Order: sequence, then structure tokens, then C-alpha cells
Amino acid sequence: MGNARPKSRVDRSPELARPAERSATAERLDRVIHERVRLGIVSALAVNEALTFRELKSLLRVTDGNLSVHARKLERAGYVACAKSFDGRLPRTTYRLTAAGRRALSRYLDHMEAVIRAARRG
Repeated sequence: MGNARPKSRVDRSPELARPAERSATAERLDRVIHERVRLGIVSALAVNEALTFRELKSLLRVTDGNLSVHARKLERAGYVACAKSFDGRLPRTTYRLTAAGRRALSRYLDHMEAVIRAARRG
């Protein structure tokens, strides 16, 4: 009927969607978690009860300043909790993933899985 064409799988793919649809898809993507170092932090904390600053720095292979900036951003978003203490005379900073951070990571992973499924279909 008419000139309407059926939607193909490509039409539904977020990456290949029209600009307005791409914008809506991008808005659903959690930009706080999406950055590589922050995704590494929340992923590491999702599988560990807690990690120290030193452990995260070694695991992610980043500088003190880089880790500090990204951890602070996650903390401000309410995704990570930070506790400061002393181990003898040495300061010790420990991070834990909050319930909000766990929910945000779950939503982010669901979104990325949907993008992967769409790309494989397309």
C-alpha cells in the first residue's frame, strides 16, 4: 500500500538510525560510566567487595591523578563510595560500588548488549 517501505533491521539499529533516533539512543547511554577508566572502576568494583586506590591504580594501569579524577566523578554521581583511613601511618582509600552504581552498571550493560545485538542483526 502506498510508497511506505517496511522497516529493515538496519532502520532499527541505533548506530544507523536517523539523527533524531540516534540522539534518543545516545541520551540513554550513561556518559558517567561510558568513559573507559570509569567503566573499568565500576566493573572492577562489581566483582570485588572493595578495592583500594592502589589496587585500582595497578589493575587499570593509570596515574594517581587520572584515577583520582575519575573516581571523584563516580563518587559525585553516587555510583562509588569512598572511605579514607590509615594503615599504620599510611593513608588508605578504599572504594565500594553503591547500590545506585550497581543499578547504573546493569542498565549500561543492558544498553550495550542491545547495541551489540542490533549490530549483529544488521
